Amino acid sequence: MWLREELLKAIWHAFTALDVDQRGKVSKSQLKVLSYNLCTVMRIPHNPLTFEEHFKDDDKGPLSNEGYMPYLNRYILDKVQEDFDVLEFYRMCWTLCYKKNIHPHRLIISDADAFKVWCIFNFLSEDKYPLVIVFEEVEYFLRKLMEAMGIGWCEEKFTDYRMRHNTKSCLTVWELIELVGVIYFSNDVDRQILSMSINEVFSELILDILKQVGQDAAGGGSGYMMKKGHKRKNWMERWFVLRPTSLTYYICEDLTEKKGDIVLDQSCCVESLPDRDGKKCLFIIKCLDKSFEISASDKKKKQEWIQALQTCIQMLRLGLLSPHREARLRRRELRQKQQLEEQDLTERMKNLQAANEAKQRQLEDMRLKMEEAKAKAELEELRRKKKQSDLQDRYRLDLEREKTVRQEMEEQVAQKSSELDQYLQRVRELEDMYHRLQEALEDERQAKQDEEAMRKLQARLLEEEAAKRAELEQIYLKQQRTLTQTEAEKEELMAEQLAKERELQAASQQLDRLEKERQGALEQYQEVSRKLERAANKTKTWKDKVAKHEGLVRLIQPGHKGAQRITNWGPASFTDIELELRKKSWQEKKNQGAPA
Repeated sequence: MWLREELLKAIWHAFTALDVDQRGKVSKSQLKVLSYNLCTVMRIPHNPLTFEEHFKDDDKGPLSNEGYMPYLNRYILDKVQEDFDVLEFYRMCWTLCYKKNIHPHRLIISDADAFKVWCIFNFLSEDKYPLVIVFEEVEYFLRKLMEAMGIGWCEEKFTDYRMRHNTKSCLTVWELIELVGVIYFSNDVDRQILSMSINEVFSELILDILKQVGQDAAGGGSGYMMKKGHKRKNWMERWFVLRPTSLTYYICEDLTEKKGDIVLDQSCCVESLPDRDGKKCLFIIKCLDKSFEISASDKKKKQEWIQALQTCIQMLRLGLLSPHREARLRRRELRQKQQLEEQDLTERMKNLQAANEAKQRQLEDMRLKMEEAKAKAELEELRRKKKQSDLQDRYRLDLEREKTVRQEMEEQVAQKSSELDQYLQRVRELEDMYHRLQEALEDERQAKQDEEAMRKLQARLLEEEAAKRAELEQIYLKQQRTLTQTEAEKEELMAEQLAKERELQAASQQLDRLEKERQGALEQYQEVSRKLERAANKTKTWKDKVAKHEGLVRLIQPGHKGAQRITNWGPASFTDIELELRKKSWQEKKNQGAPA
């Protein structure tokens, strides 16, 4: 249902237009005609007798707005229903007021567009009279208008306009129409685009058109959807318009021939249907008494319509108004909250200013008191100076007497000071002697401790020396036993040496032959020694690197090389086992050659 406040705003414009002298009063005859026209447009039975009976005590002159409002509420607005054409009602009120307030030849928009701006003003204006629209709502309207025109919002332009009108914080309806039709879009906008944008915003805010086929409140496009009939079950092409409480379908997009309404309520639901009977992108709207099957042009449009219908049904279930009315209420609540905060801030500023003024008064009182105190202090200072001069004269005599006494005292003090210096010198000498004595005692105690430590060290060294001596005696006995065994082994070795000398004489013939081999082996040994030395150097280098990087890793080094064995085949050319094997082989060959 149309809100009573929105109807009252349009009637207020008509009443104000009839008030020619701008005294807030209109003649009875004019109000009677206005009431008759209102009843006719709103389809309410009009009774002229009720008008005369209601105003029977006001025969002396014209009627005021306060006197007409009770009659309007009781006999007209309380009886209004939803079956009247609200646009016709708006046009009737617009016809009464626009010719007296605007000049069409100055505007770049048509009268129809000016009427739509007038309706938008009534929608966005504050609910108090005289009607005005605050600059926040003006900015909201201009933003939507430029968005519909595809033009980016220019904050500097609006701020400049607002600064030029900073003396007031709101606009009347005629100033808003002049702003749209003369000032804001006068130079760089095509008139047809501006007219289409005004119509689009009008459809969205006033007609509550949330969505049309191929066109929603934020964009353009055109197209139709197919609807299945209830009686003939045939599919007809219709133009659909979605509002918060209904889905209306028309024959064409000019919205002149309406074919029916699908009333939406809390019990309705929207479901998707599979393709059938050659129809695609189907969905169904289920109401209490009947259901409606609709075919969209494509899957995207189908999903958009299902989502839009579900949103409307959800808002009805929550008891909310249309989205734009909800947004308007939220903006008003936000502005009221800001106004309360500003009032609170203003009140605080007033309190602070009052406190500041009180402080200023206190400071002024303190300044006056300080001036009085300063005058008193100057008087006291004069008295004090006079008294001080008298005292100075008296004190001068006293000082002269005290000066002679002081000289005597100074002589005595000088004598006492010399005695005190001698006494202090003696005390310092005694203290010095006491410190030296303490240092000597400390040195003596330290020397005793060092002597005791040396005595303990000598005792430990003597014990270690005795242990070493016993250990050396044991080693000497072991050496004696070893020498006895060595002599016996020496005799055995002498016998063996004799045998080997005999064998050596037999092997001397082979010595020459093996000498060359020994020389070759010696050269090989020298080559191997050089290689071994290079390998040892390389091993040492790697050992250093490993010790540097790994720390705990230690390489296994070759053992100490003792005295080399010298044989007939070269120095250390063979091991002892290989040497014994060669000896046995040589002896066998010798034994075999002797019989031959």
